Amino acid sequence: MYLVVIGWIYVVLMMAVAEASNTTGTVLGAIVTFFLYGLLPVALVVYLMRTPQRRKELKAREAAEDALRQQALGPSSSPDAGSHAPGAAQTDSVAAVRKET
Repeated sequence: MYLVVIGWIYVVLMMAVAEASNTTGTVLGAIVTFFLYGLLPVALVVYLMRTPQRRKELKAREAAEDALRQQALGPSSSPDAGSHAPGAAQTDSVAAVRKET
């Protein structure tokens, strides 16, 4: 990907040099050509092409932070740290409460 970017910047640089050295061209026109045809589109394309890589790096960083946080807290700090499934409340050991009439 970066080889294409370097090639496009080279082509745009040559366009800007040709415009600056032309008898009807100006240096300001060459600068505008370089920025509008070169740097701005290339920056946008590189930013968009790197989006999946940035997301992957962000997820990896968050996973590492979570693992570090879990390691610092220890396994017993989470409420369901045991390997047993949470059980239902036992209703047979609780006495029924009735209203007296």
